[in-house]
Amino acid sequence: MIRKHFAGFAASALALAVSAQAFAGTVTTDGADIVIKTKGGLEVATADKEFSFKLGGRLQADYSQFDGFYTEDGDSEDATYFRRAFLELSGTAYKDWKYLLSYDFSHNAGGSNKDDDGYFDEASITYTGFNPVAIRFGRFDPIFGLEKATSSKWVTAPERNAVYDLMDWANSHDGGMGIEVSGTVGDSLFGAATVSAKDNSDDSGQTTKQFNLRGVFAPLHEAGNVLHLGLNYAQRNADEEGYDGRFRSRMGMRGIATDGGTEAKNGNRGQFGGYNNAGQGDWDTDSAWAVEGAWATGPFSLQGEYMSRTLEADNAAEDVEADGFYVQAAYTLTGEARGYKLGKFDAIKPENKQTGAWEVFYRYDDFTVEDDNGNGAVAGVVDYGTGLRDVGEVDGKTHNLGVNWYANEAVKLSATYVKVKTDGITNQAGDDDGDGFVIRGQYVF
Repeated sequence: MIRKHFAGFAASALALAVSAQAFAGTVTTDGADIVIKTKGGLEVATADKEFSFKLGGRLQADYSQFDGFYTEDGDSEDATYFRRAFLELSGTAYKDWKYLLSYDFSHNAGGSNKDDDGYFDEASITYTGFNPVAIRFGRFDPIFGLEKATSSKWVTAPERNAVYDLMDWANSHDGGMGIEVSGTVGDSLFGAATVSAKDNSDDSGQTTKQFNLRGVFAPLHEAGNVLHLGLNYAQRNADEEGYDGRFRSRMGMRGIATDGGTEAKNGNRGQFGGYNNAGQGDWDTDSAWAVEGAWATGPFSLQGEYMSRTLEADNAAEDVEADGFYVQAAYTLTGEARGYKLGKFDAIKPENKQTGAWEVFYRYDDFTVEDDNGNGAVAGVVDYGTGLRDVGEVDGKTHNLGVNWYANEAVKLSATYVKVKTDGITNQAGDDDGDGFVIRGQYVF
């Protein structure tokens, strides 16, 4: 019912936007003058900036082909899907109150009910009257890491680094709600603290609580001149019955297990450790921390993050631990610099409207998962149905090599080759490596 009402509202708002541009006329108001902008969506605001309304969104359509470790039998398969199909409504009310409603029609970026066609990726209100401190509450993703802080519109590779998958709870709302307090000190320091209530209630009627902290120091913070350092920490309860303690990664290839279209028939989303449907008290707490860094000079940028996760055992025999990193280098052949706002990278804006901006990049992801529990192991090997994992330490490595064409400020086309190699874990056919290719068409308004 919510989806139908929201879709109807979106259609009405879009029709209003079209009609506003089609018929010229006189607009009268009993308050401040109104400013209307149509570049990058429809934005209506009062001249005194007390009130505003903006309708925007993004569409990301993907095609991927992959083989080897990426499928159960090692054969080549493909997938076509909408990675994201967001309609966003944002604005200001009474100057100090900001709001954002972001609805994903593809149901591909999160949510908890797989039977839904779409879901609210974000529905939040932010109070800015204590500037430079902001208080946000509602449904939103807590920030954990530089790539997560950067919008999906402007991350360099189609998928964020493979290590994030191992600790995806750290930067996902999981259908829950939260409150965040963030603020800046001068032009170089940023900090945020978030408390979230997620998942279903436990036997005592309490939801799973999660805490996130992030701090950033950026002494250089302008496009083409960036020096960025950051720390992150996240912790949540893991003692409820049925806790999902799996350490899984798509290894940069979303099409092996996705929504919003057609996924692989026999895709292999590697389970590198842990297990699901745990009994009451198998685990105690789940925690993760990360260090992030970036440097940019002119059209060249270099960034990386190191992350670690520990799932503490209670009734289970041993803790499950994971750590990993990624390093990424990108260069804009046409000379433009990546945009930067304190704490995150932003868009590349083409200087030449005819040829656009061309960017090449390489990213290397590397992680290790240590799980000595050996649940269901025979001769030291755990069978997960889609793959086999040795008891103990297993590794995953991913190479991403790609090119992005920013045709203009609204359209971005991407092509990326992905190579995966594992140690101690294979698919059912025994493959420990694989290749994949992803192309994406993106439109932002």
